[in-house]
Amino acid sequence: MFKDNLISLRKMKHLSQEELAEKLGISRQTLSKYETGESIPDIEKCKLIADYFGVSLDDLVNFCDKGTGLAVPPKGKHLFGIVKMGDKGQIVIPAKARKIFNLEPGDNLVVLGDEAQGLAIIKEKGFLSMMKDFRSGK
Repeated sequence: MFKDNLISLRKMKHLSQEELAEKLGISRQTLSKYETGESIPDIEKCKLIADYFGVSLDDLVNFCDKGTGLAVPPKGKHLFGIVKMGDKGQIVIPAKARKIFNLEPGDNLVVLGDEAQGLAIIKEKGFLSMMKDFRSGK
């Protein structure tokens, strides 16, 4: 997955192997070996690559598009998968999302909507805090 993610990220930035290698302080041949899977960079170099592209180290190494055609997401952005809405409008929030956002049974959630952009869900406490800050001009 690392080699595929590296190739995808490099191409998204419209960089040649030589250009990216120069930015990372390595030879084009070394970068080529990373992209063919012939070798893997050490953890420090992986961190440098992740930081350069603005992605998490975990996503750089482990992200798999599962045939969606989506690229490695920017740091802090997530695609948790597809959920099906039940007859009464209920959805199940994926376990990884519940863990990352510390969602517990009984939490109150605010559902926001924008007809052009879609829906957003935020914890009630976070929303009320954000609205308080907004009203006070912070």
